[in-house]
Amino acid sequence: MDLNNIKIFSGSSNPKLAQSICDDLGVALGKIKLSRFKSGEIYCLYEEGVRNCDVFLVQTFSHPINEHLMELLVMMDAAKRASARTINLILPYYGYSRQERKAAPREPISAKLVADLVSAAGANRVITIDLHAPAIQGFFDIPVDHLTALDLISDYITKKNIVDPVIVSPDAGRATTAERLANILDAPFAMMFKKRPAHNEAVVTHVIGDVKGRTPIIIEDLIDTGTTIVNVVEGLKERGANDIYVCATHAVFSGPALQRLDHPNIREVVITDSLAIPDDHAERFKVLSVAPLLSHAVRIVSDGGSLSSLFKYGGV
Repeated sequence: MDLNNIKIFSGSSNPKLAQSICDDLGVALGKIKLSRFKSGEIYCLYEEGVRNCDVFLVQTFSHPINEHLMELLVMMDAAKRASARTINLILPYYGYSRQERKAAPREPISAKLVADLVSAAGANRVITIDLHAPAIQGFFDIPVDHLTALDLISDYITKKNIVDPVIVSPDAGRATTAERLANILDAPFAMMFKKRPAHNEAVVTHVIGDVKGRTPIIIEDLIDTGTTIVNVVEGLKERGANDIYVCATHAVFSGPALQRLDHPNIREVVITDSLAIPDDHAERFKVLSVAPLLSHAVRIVSDGGSLSSLFKYGGV
């Protein structure tokens, strides 16, 4: 891998992850100045040359998501006008991904809009992890490397040697991922059915599968407010399950989610650092780093290799 023409820069959303990626690659994190004018407009200045370089921009769509999205667009424009050879986006968490279809008349498909924005701004490639819907890859007219943290999570869970586990999909949308995890762990599979009276609210109506006397392992792509997860946990307990493990790639954690998930019936919340996590979280939160996964992807992209080597149990 030729590191001379690779430059990695971080937006303001998750600089710790960007630094970890650079440490794993053995390169210095690029110097960039990001600031705000009094009016709130974003200013960007690359403090080192990027001409004829393959630039990688690390930005995750955490709160405030619209600020971080606009900041990324400005960073891309500055790199393009500075004659970067390619602009590659490392977007560990792709925001607006839950708006990937029209669920009601006169709604937008915002995930497609964001894809159009980054493409129009000059991106040549996107590297992301566990999209809410894999079909979002098709919203882009540029290559999208869709990675998964399932291998990372499953390796961690396997080492726990959980007795009588049952893998639980909290809804039909996660059934495929939950089934893959069940096959990896050689465990039975259960699925919840919910109704949603409003955004970020869910009520469990049915459970398919036997959870009584077993230890559920819930697998999700993201956790936002934590309300849905807590409802699922309490629904499983009502049906005789043991205390529960909760696993998710993206810890969006809006509002009091951290406090809500510090629940007596949750043994552990296993998440990744795709979004920055506060250091003062409770002990039941286990944070796995996706930096090695992303740094390996950068190596492969730079060398022109195949990303299939990153999928121990199959791709997404």
